[in-house]
Amino acid sequence: MLNEVLTAINDFMYTYPLLLLLVGADIYFTIRTRFVQVRLLKNSIQVIGEKAQEENGKKQVSSFQALMISTASRVGTGNIAGIATAIAVGGPGSVFWMWLMALLGGASAFIESTLAQIYKVRDGEEFRGGPSYYMEKALKKRWLGILFSILLIICFAYGFNGLQSFNMSSALAYYIPNYSDSIFPVVVGFLLALATAFVIFGGVHRIGFISSIIVPIMAGCYLLMGLVTIILNITDMPHVFALIFKNAFDFQAIFGGLAGSAVVIGIKRGLFSNEAGMGSAPNASASASVSHPAKQGLVQVLSVFIDTLLICSATAMMLLLSGVEGVPGTLDGIPFVQKAISANVGNWGIHFITFSIFAFAFSSLIGNYYYAESNILFIKNNKILLFVFRITCLLAVFFGAQADFSVIWNIADITMGCMATVNIIAILLLGNIAIKVLKDYEKQLKSGKDPEFHAKKVGIENTDCWND
Repeated sequence: MLNEVLTAINDFMYTYPLLLLLVGADIYFTIRTRFVQVRLLKNSIQVIGEKAQEENGKKQVSSFQALMISTASRVGTGNIAGIATAIAVGGPGSVFWMWLMALLGGASAFIESTLAQIYKVRDGEEFRGGPSYYMEKALKKRWLGILFSILLIICFAYGFNGLQSFNMSSALAYYIPNYSDSIFPVVVGFLLALATAFVIFGGVHRIGFISSIIVPIMAGCYLLMGLVTIILNITDMPHVFALIFKNAFDFQAIFGGLAGSAVVIGIKRGLFSNEAGMGSAPNASASASVSHPAKQGLVQVLSVFIDTLLICSATAMMLLLSGVEGVPGTLDGIPFVQKAISANVGNWGIHFITFSIFAFAFSSLIGNYYYAESNILFIKNNKILLFVFRITCLLAVFFGAQADFSVIWNIADITMGCMATVNIIAILLLGNIAIKVLKDYEKQLKSGKDPEFHAKKVGIENTDCWND
């Protein structure tokens, strides 16, 4: 009964108020920034090539590493299952709406990540920040920042990471008879917790380093599979694109498209696929050492595009070129993808999907942990508290591999919805500050400079890291 009540709350939140608020913010910031996600796309690519700055002989987190941390969290198993569900529910036209929502979402991603850079704080030789920090420093409402942090910690550290662990563990059920009744889930949970401990006890540098290796390899292999599928079916591509655009404005396709572009698994599974405006990615953005806040805002636009326009589109092409038709509730999610991949390249494709689930889920797991850690430190910067928190995170990973966290997953969805609502309202109130910083960045670009930011020159107060 509890789960039914939670499901009803989820359905309402993600079908009406939150969806409208998020889409409205995306359109508003796209207009206010004059399509910054398109106009300065070339600059976004240039920024990720900049080397990390050094302080006291120690390298800071680079723009590229911060990009990989946020992409690690964004790119999860939902990039596989979520798109399959959207196409099964809404048809091929859902892919068009997926692309459109990613394009608009880039503006919100720019705003929130730029704000995170402006109001980041020093943590020894590293930086941290995020929505909680700009709520405290710019809105002067620490209580709101604490509320946001609590919601994010419940959602990411326990709900989502428990589920990622479950996804990795359950992927092995295809290979092992009576898997759930065997000792294997316990063994898998222990090994996953051990691997996670190795990463998270190494600090943000190890998280950034691991992410900068896993994510490119993971994304590269998956995109290669998509490319192989396209090449093998190249003559069918005009038909697929015609199908996408023809069905894009069907009512059912619009509904499925919003689910596919904005969510992972239905309309609420695995977070919104690109997370733009949700308040999660700014936690990674704040860790980067850059000369101007707008630089990291532009980098996060790329993360949205990588997630949706590349990874999700690869899944869509593999599904639509297979000839396999998805059926809501019967053949959707991972089984739909497995059958489609098998039709495209043979049974070995199922093994590839298993590998992808492990890679995507583990990268999400460490990215999610980093977000939660930053918010624990916001509430109270205490080494004992941090150590206890890390242990509880490892327990969530361990037990998540052994049980279906359906109730906890529903709670995580609701806390994420509340978290997103708080963040969207905050960035709508603070958007003018990020736009002012964007104008300063473009002004310096036009004069031929490598932009550098000085908060007081732009009229921004209460920053820790941008004062002369």
